[in-house]
Amino acid sequence: MSDESGCVHEKWREDFPIGKDADEQICRRDFIRFLTLVSGGLALGNASIWLKSLRPVEGTFDKLEVCKVTDLEPGSWTVFQYPDAKTPSILIRRESGEFVAFHQKCPHLACPVSYERSADGRGEQISCHCHNGKFDINNGQGVAGPPRELRPLRMVLLDIENDRVFATGLADFGGKS
Repeated sequence: MSDESGCVHEKWREDFPIGKDADEQICRRDFIRFLTLVSGGLALGNASIWLKSLRPVEGTFDKLEVCKVTDLEPGSWTVFQYPDAKTPSILIRRESGEFVAFHQKCPHLACPVSYERSADGRGEQISCHCHNGKFDINNGQGVAGPPRELRPLRMVLLDIENDRVFATGLADFGGKS
């Protein structure tokens, strides 16, 4: 648009009449102060989440019936919630018939883990498909991929009574009860 004098007027300047003098300038010092404050807050938030995840779950655990022994064939697995309704766990009946259970969240990025039967010359293992992580099925320790550098999967303690499998508690990291 232009007026009689030939000057070009931009429509947005008419809709948003803010002069340069009214613009608020931010100096470098204020920007660095703001950036430091936000970064510090994010670091504290992440540190508190990390520390909370390292703290063992304390208290007594209810005895939870997971399944009947005959419900799982050797070499199969199922998911259940233990010790609370928000924590997924995986119950595995190994090819030998032995039962083991772990929390189902990978310690790397909390992706779900799953059981893999032995094949192609490798034994049974627990794997995380997000980043190709592998865990030892005996103790939940990471053996390949990013989980190798982190804490192991948390082991769920089991009891078998009257042809039923019960979750009875959580082992300390490293498989000790």
